Amino acid sequence: MGKKSLLFLFIIFALHTTIFSQEFYRRDKNYVDSATFMIWASPNFSFQFPFGKGYLASTFNHNYCIGLDLTLKTKSNWTLDFGFNYMFGSKIKKSPKEILGDMVFFGEDDLLQKKPIVFNGAGNNSILLAYEGRYWFFGASVGKIIPFNRWKNSGFWVKVGIGYFGHKINFTDPNKYFPQISKEYGYGYDQRSQGVALNQFFGYMFMQKRRVLSFYAGVELWEIFSKPDRGYIFTGELAGPTNNLKTKFSGLVGIKLGWILPFYEKKRVTTLYYY
Repeated sequence: MGKKSLLFLFIIFALHTTIFSQEFYRRDKNYVDSATFMIWASPNFSFQFPFGKGYLASTFNHNYCIGLDLTLKTKSNWTLDFGFNYMFGSKIKKSPKEILGDMVFFGEDDLLQKKPIVFNGAGNNSILLAYEGRYWFFGASVGKIIPFNRWKNSGFWVKVGIGYFGHKINFTDPNKYFPQISKEYGYGYDQRSQGVALNQFFGYMFMQKRRVLSFYAGVELWEIFSKPDRGYIFTGELAGPTNNLKTKFSGLVGIKLGWILPFYEKKRVTTLYYY
């Protein structure tokens, strides 16, 4: 699915969310949802684009992200999140030669030139199945939900967070044909980097009367300060000991959707008005 298609789907989702929430408010015009203490889990999905000149941004293209957060919300609508994210599906900007060095060559067949060819463990020519970017993050964030109507648990949601971020090139070799990139020797090629990351979320939280139907959507930003940590990189412009390399900045910006799975809610006061 292309970038334009994903953007179109997100716009459709946002419009549907707005219409749905407005219709829900209209049908329940006498209902007041009082703010209360809550705990919930939220599986979420993002589509992200890299920027900057750091190790992540110079190596990878756009990616997908799935995550799971545990959130505590106070009666005054402050939130505290603890979460984990796993990013995948990022194509590599660098050429196969830059990643695998002299073990890569291309055959005379034009069809084969589209994929790197490497000698496998038996000494035969084989096409490396695939490789892509994989990232991971775990951390915490603090936020505030700002209601703008009688639905006091819903509104604009702003969050800032900090945590630990890692990224690497992941090679697909399920049958173990290529000992050059398997186990410890492969560490010299995967360009794994790790470091501190900051993130911010700006979006809208809709807390339904039936809490399990609640969700949120918005834009998320990441500022990543990473450095290769494998000890040694075998190929490319980064070849050599990694202790000589500096920490660099990369960023991610993406659209994020999340679903609320309630665990606990302090008994709330519901007010109904009759005329």
